[in-house]
Amino acid sequence: MDAPHSAGPSPDQPPRTIGYAGVLRELLPIALWREDADGRIVEWSLAAQDLLGHRSEDVLDRPAAAVLVPEGNRPLADQLTRRVHGGETMVGTLSVRHRDGHQVTMETWIVPARDERGRPGALLIAVETSQVLRMRDSLAALESLFRQSPIGLATLGTDLRFLRANDALARMNGVSAEEHVGRRLTEVVPGVNAAALEATMRQVLEEGVAVVDVRRTGRTASDPGQDRTWSCSYAPLVDGAGRTLGLIASLIDITESQRAEADAERARRRFALLAEAGTRIGTTLDLRQTSEEIVHMLVPQLADSADVQLLETLLDPDDSTPAARGVVRRTASLFPDPAAPVDKLRPGMTHRIPRGSLYERVVTGGRPTNLYRSDVPALVTDPDDDDLRAYLMSLGAARLIPLVARGKVLGGVVVTRLASRERFDDQDCVLIDELVARAALNIDNALMYTRQRTAALTLRRSLTNSVLPAVPGLDLTGRYRPASEHDVGGDWYDVIALPEGRTGLVIGDVMGHGIHAAAVMGQLRTAVRTLARHDIHPAHMLRSLDAVVADMGEDEMATCVYAVHDPATGACVIARAGHPPPAVVTPEGQVTFLDGPPGTPLGTGGYEFRTEEVPLPPGSVLVLYTDGLIESRDRDLDQGLAKLARALGRPARPLGDLCDAVLRRMLPHPAQDDVAVLMARPH
Repeated sequence: MDAPHSAGPSPDQPPRTIGYAGVLRELLPIALWREDADGRIVEWSLAAQDLLGHRSEDVLDRPAAAVLVPEGNRPLADQLTRRVHGGETMVGTLSVRHRDGHQVTMETWIVPARDERGRPGALLIAVETSQVLRMRDSLAALESLFRQSPIGLATLGTDLRFLRANDALARMNGVSAEEHVGRRLTEVVPGVNAAALEATMRQVLEEGVAVVDVRRTGRTASDPGQDRTWSCSYAPLVDGAGRTLGLIASLIDITESQRAEADAERARRRFALLAEAGTRIGTTLDLRQTSEEIVHMLVPQLADSADVQLLETLLDPDDSTPAARGVVRRTASLFPDPAAPVDKLRPGMTHRIPRGSLYERVVTGGRPTNLYRSDVPALVTDPDDDDLRAYLMSLGAARLIPLVARGKVLGGVVVTRLASRERFDDQDCVLIDELVARAALNIDNALMYTRQRTAALTLRRSLTNSVLPAVPGLDLTGRYRPASEHDVGGDWYDVIALPEGRTGLVIGDVMGHGIHAAAVMGQLRTAVRTLARHDIHPAHMLRSLDAVVADMGEDEMATCVYAVHDPATGACVIARAGHPPPAVVTPEGQVTFLDGPPGTPLGTGGYEFRTEEVPLPPGSVLVLYTDGLIESRDRDLDQGLAKLARALGRPARPLGDLCDAVLRRMLPHPAQDDVAVLMARPH
C-alpha cells in the first residue's frame, strides 16, 4: 500500500488513512478499511472515500454497521463478523451504503486482522461490482479479438521487442507466437523491409501519433516462394496516466487485393490504349501513313520494335505474275534498338515467304503465333543476312500477327522485345492481337481507297483528253484542277469538231467524287460525242443526256452546258442544264454572265431545255466553268461571280495565260472542290 496522504499518528501507531493502491487504482479502484473488535472503523482508505463518499474524519471511530451496512443487511453483517472473528475469511457480493444513501454493490473480501490491542478484528477489501464486470468484459473482448482476429496483432515494448503476437500474425510470418516474444522484427522476419518499419515504430513512440497503412512487401517463412504485401498500422500503447508503454501493431495481408488492383489498372490502361489506337490509327487513307501509325502505336507501349509487311499482290494487283506471289513488302518499321541492322529492315524492302515456313502457315491460316529462336533460320534464308539472323536470335521475344480484314489476310505484323525485358504474357498477346486486328481494317480501307483512286485516275485519264483539237475560227484552252491529288471527281470539258466548220463546246459536273463519279462522267462524255456526230441541236442534246443519266439510277445527277459555235455567223447557240452561267468577255474587258434559261440538272426529268444565241465577235472570250470555280465556304454565289468578273478583266493576254491567272485568283489553297474551265476566243 502507498504511504498515507495525511499526517499519521505517532510511529508506534498504525496509519488511520490508507493511500491509493498504486497501478491497481488506474485499472480497478480497491477500497480498504479496518474494523476493531468492537466493529468500529479504525482505518479508511482514500479509494474507499472515492467509491463510497465518506471522508475519513466522518467514519473513523464510528461503528461500521451504522455507517456502511444497509438496514436490512445488519443480521447478515453480524453473522459475517462473528465468523471472521472466529478466524474465517469471507468472500461475497455485498451492498454497502454510500454517503448519499444509495447502495453500492461490491465484491468484498473480509479477512481476520487483530486490532491494536490484539483483539480479533477485520480487514475489508472491496471493489465495485460494476467495475469488475466491466473489466471482465473488456478483458474477454480484448482476449477474443487478439486470439480470433484474422488481422495480425502484436504489442511491442518501447525497445521494439515483441511482448505478444496473435496466431494470425504468427501465420503471416511463419514463426510461432511464442517465438516472437522478446525478439525484434528484424530478427523475426529478416526477409522484409523490417528496418524501415522499425524506423516508423520509433516515430510513433516519439511523436505519440498513430501511423496507418504502411505498405510492407517481402517474403516470409510462411510463403518463401513469392512476394507478399501487407498493410501495417501502428498506434502508441498508453496507460491511464499518459505514460507510453510501447505500441500496438496490426497487419493485414493485402497481396490478393493488390494484385486485383494491379490487374484492374492494367486492364484500364489496355482499354485506354485500344481507345487511343482508334483515334491514332487510320487518320488518313494513305497506306504508308496508316502503317507508320501502327508501329508508333505498338512501340514502345507494348513492344521494342514493330514491322508491318503486306502482300505484294495486294499492293500491286495488276502484277499477277508468279514472281509476285508469296512476296511481302515492308510498308513501315520501327527499330529503336541501336544494335538493330536497320539497313536490312527499311520500309519498301521485299522478301519472299519461305515455302513451308511458320510465316507461310500464319499467312495461310490467319492465326497469330509466338516466334522462337528455332524459327529464325527458316524465316531469314538469305546467306548475306547473317547480321539480321544474329540480331533476331538475340531478342527475348517475338510474335507474328496476321493482318486479317474482311476474311482475307493482307500480310503480317512482327513485334519483338529485347532480352532485357519480360516476355509477352497472355494479356500482352490478347492486347497486341486486338490492336493489330483493328489496324487491319484500316489497312484494308487504305488498300481499297488506293485501288479505287488508281482505278479512277486511270479511268479519268482514259476518258479525258487534255489536248484540245484545232477547230476553224477558235482559239481554245482548258484546265482541270482536282480538289485533292488523292481523289478525283466528275468535272469534265470537251471540244468536238462538227460538220460545216462548226464546233461543239461542252462542260459538265457529275455529283460526287471517286471512281463512280468518274465512270458516270465517262459515260456522259461518250454520249455527248456520239450525239454530237449526228449534228443534234443543243436543247435536244440535253434532253438526251437527261435520259442517259435517269437510266443510271434515281440517285444520279449532273449539270452541263452544251454550246455550238458557228464561224460563219460569229455566234454561239448555248443550252444549260442546271449549270452556272457562262461568261462572255468583250475585247474591251466588259464581262457579262448569260441570263438565259438555266434549265434543270440532268437526271431530274426536265425536258424543257431552251437555248440562247450569243454573238461572239473576234477577240471576245467565251468562258465555261464548273461551280467549284465560283463557290466556296467563305463566299456566296454573287460574290464568286463578281470575283470572276474582276479576274477576267484583261482578255487581250494569251488565252492560256488568262486561264491560269483566273485559276490562281479564284481558287484557295487547297481547293475545296474540283474545277474545270474551258475558254474559247474567235479569230
